Parts: sequence; structure tokens; C-alpha cells
Amino acid sequence: MAVVSVPSLCLADEFKEVWRAEGLQQPESVLFDTEGKVLYVSNINGAPTDKDGKGFITKVSPEGEIIEAEWAKGLNAPKGMGIDGDRLYVADIDRLVVIDTGTGEISKVYEAPDAKFLNDVTVAKDGRIFVSDTLTNTIYALDGDTFGAWLSSEDLAGPNGLYADGDKLIVSSWGSGEMMSAKPDHLRTIDLKSKEVADIGDGTPVGNLDGLALGDNGSFLVTDWVAGALFRVEPSGKVEKLLDLNQGTADFLYQSDDKLLLIPLMQDGALAAFHWEQ
Repeated sequence: MAVVSVPSLCLADEFKEVWRAEGLQQPESVLFDTEGKVLYVSNINGAPTDKDGKGFITKVSPEGEIIEAEWAKGLNAPKGMGIDGDRLYVADIDRLVVIDTGTGEISKVYEAPDAKFLNDVTVAKDGRIFVSDTLTNTIYALDGDTFGAWLSSEDLAGPNGLYADGDKLIVSSWGSGEMMSAKPDHLRTIDLKSKEVADIGDGTPVGNLDGLALGDNGSFLVTDWVAGALFRVEPSGKVEKLLDLNQGTADFLYQSDDKLLLIPLMQDGALAAFHWEQ
């Protein structure tokens, strides 16, 4: 695997691609470990629903150097990740896998036998771990040592990206129907107490939504996996396209202090870093 400089595919002039780590195997999600000062990248390495044991996590430096290609192994089709202390939580089809960040070893597995496509992970301020299941319109929760379905609703329309924002859960929805032909959808909120689901804005479709992050000034950033795009969504629901990339833009990371976007390009086998020169 290598870090290379490549021409930017940016739509807007204020974005500059600063590095690209290549040679990854269907990278789906990237997460920064603030204590270890490293990036973790999940690699599906096969069909996204195959329990083949081929999936792994790559450890990458903040400068884009591959530290350890297969740092954590024994996964199936790992996707979204969340971190709490020295525990890395990974969505892995129908189980939530816990990895010790000190060793890279799997320390615990929480099974979800009814799940079909566990996708993204977020850690709430009360310590609960929330996980989306896109194919069953379900949000799972790990509360203490209990893992199970927390909310199932057709209103979630293929929940994918998750972001715990105070007393609400922000959800980016892929859309209803077969995944590659699903009708585009938008962002929603879920009240963590009442479980009430509400649209952000007027519910105008944005795309087949995947990764989700908090932007600046209360906005949200979200990727469209199918179109290969990055959007900014204001609290009012106003949508602005920021980047035009290749199909497969997945579960990204936005480091607001550095104005840096780290986007897994799943179809390209790469992790790209963009500086947002606002």
C-alpha cells in the first residue's frame, strides 16, 4: 500500500486533495483514535454480506502512511466504527465486534441474529452505542452489556450513517427498495428519549446517503455512495453539493480543527484526504 499525490476530483475550488493512501480492499469507514493518534480504516475485502472472515482493519498515520495493513483480522465485512476509550466497535453484518485498540485483538462479540446489514456506529454521550441496520430499517443499541433492536420503523428508509448529537440521533438514509436502485432519501433525527422520528428540513431527497459527520455552524456533511458526492445540509434542510468524486464515497471523517476531510473511496481501494480551504 502506498501514499500518492493525485489530481483532485473536487467540484469546488476550495478543496485540495493533499494525499491518498492506495491499495486498500474496499475501504468503507475511517475513524480517528485521539488517544493513539492513528486512523482506523475498515476493509470489507469481499461481498458486503459474506461471512467469509476476510475483512480487516488497517491502521494509518494522520499523514496517510500505512502503519499496519491488517492490524485487526477475523472480521467478515466490517463497515462503520465507533470508539470509546480503548474499545473500537465495528459493525460486521450481524454482529457488533469489540476490538482492543492496544492489541488489535477481538475482545468481545455481540450477536444480532435478526440483523442483515449492520452499517454505521456512533457513541452517545450517555455511553450507549448505536448501530444502524440498513436492510431491516432498524437501529440497534448496546446499553451496558445488552445489545438488541432499539427502534424499527419503515420511516427510517434504509438507515445508514449515524451521528449522536446531544439528545438526538442524526440519521442519513440510503432510501427504500433494493440498494442499487433505491429511491434517494434525506436526513432525519430521532429523539433519544421519545424515539420520535422527524425530517431535517422538508424532507427533499438528497441521495443514496452513506457517511455522516457534523460540519461547521450546525450543518451536516453527508456522502452519496451511488453518485459519488459529498453534500452539506443546513439545519433548515438546504442542500449544497461540495464534491464530485467516484461512486463508492463511503463513511468519512471530518476533522474541523484542521479543515480536513478523509473519505474512503470504496470502489477505488483508497482513502483520500482533502483540505477544505474555506
